[in-house]
Amino acid sequence: MMNRTLYVGWLPLLSFSIAGAQTASISLADAVAKAEVAYPTIRISRSQIDAAAAQVRFARTAYLPRVDGVAQLDRGTHNNVFGPTLPQAVLSPISGPVIDTSFRSAWGSAVGVLVAWEPIDFGQRRASIETAGATKRRAEAAAELTRFQVGAVTADAYLTVVAADATVRAARAAVTRAQVVLESAKALVNSGLRPGADLERAVSENASANLQWIQAEQAAATARVTLAQMIGSDAGVQSAEFVGEAAGKDSASGETVAHPALAEQRRAIDEAKARSAQLDLAYFPKIQLMANLYARGSGARVDSTTGGAIAGIGPNIGNWVAGFQITFPILELPSLRAKREAERKHLEGESARLDLVRLELNAHLEKARVALDSARRMAQQTPILVESARRAEAQMSARYRAGLVTMTEMADVSRTLAQAEIDHSLARLNIWRARLSIAAAEGDLAPFLEAVKQAGGR
Repeated sequence: MMNRTLYVGWLPLLSFSIAGAQTASISLADAVAKAEVAYPTIRISRSQIDAAAAQVRFARTAYLPRVDGVAQLDRGTHNNVFGPTLPQAVLSPISGPVIDTSFRSAWGSAVGVLVAWEPIDFGQRRASIETAGATKRRAEAAAELTRFQVGAVTADAYLTVVAADATVRAARAAVTRAQVVLESAKALVNSGLRPGADLERAVSENASANLQWIQAEQAAATARVTLAQMIGSDAGVQSAEFVGEAAGKDSASGETVAHPALAEQRRAIDEAKARSAQLDLAYFPKIQLMANLYARGSGARVDSTTGGAIAGIGPNIGNWVAGFQITFPILELPSLRAKREAERKHLEGESARLDLVRLELNAHLEKARVALDSARRMAQQTPILVESARRAEAQMSARYRAGLVTMTEMADVSRTLAQAEIDHSLARLNIWRARLSIAAAEGDLAPFLEAVKQAGGR
């Protein structure tokens, strides 16, 4: 058995790894599906869609007439001054003829309702609704992109755990071999057949193998933390899913045209176009059909006297008025032109960004295809490398026990075998990683997940 004192400082890490291994396992497809539902960014995207939908409903309310009601009761002086004042929000308005200045006060009351509706808007309200709808569609496309990205990251985290576990197994095998070499060196040194330096070198190689095992355990534990973060719980992985490679195409399309990133960027362009169209209609006048019904009461009289104690409390003089009102933004044309120019530049930028996203995805796809080809070719060589290294290690071990080679040569062969086993354990996983990269570049994980199920016999 190996010297367990080397692991005292790593007991928490090892306990985490052991606990992770004892948890219920989850398939890659289930992990992706769980992350696509539970990860916080998914919920954020959904809330953004709901907010955009509410903005669409708000924009549609512009077709409804505006109805304002008011009721007022006040007491104050009733002095009136002849002549206009500039529009402002400080001086209280007053009506009636000019009378002598007095500090007497009287009650005043008013109640009324104003209805305003735009029978003609030159398409402004429809443009506002279309802009809100474009924003909602972009939010939906962004949510789909987020969901896809979360799924891809989760799949990559899952493969990282599988690779880390494979590295741990290879490192553990290296520790076992190093322990055997240590015991052999100890026996030969004690019998005087080998110098004491061989035992010290064997101890050093054993410690080095243990350190690599510890580092592999640390990497595996860290990878599990990342996976747990994505799916919201601790779970083991099903390494058996990757024992083989499913036959058939690596992807569904071989293209990036359906990638969610491109769809989201196209929606961004549509949103910019909708805002530009809305600004094109902003200079049209606003035509309103208005009707006002109101009543007022006042305790003040034309001769500057006042009525009784409660005179004016109740509105007793009614009026109504109806008509059209047209408002026109006379001097807003320069500012609207500037806004339209800014929006046009924004649209150009979004179009350029679409080209950039397309170029990046195509480059990612080509790199992934190159990586897949290289991974498959490497996977054909690693079994040969492992078998050769194992035979060399067995021969070198026998030669060492016979005193024909040094401990340095023995250690070199052991390290070569350990690295060959790690490379072999990761070779097929690198194929799956490359296939995941292709699926991520194409924007569809379904073919990749189906291939994993077929390879694992699920």
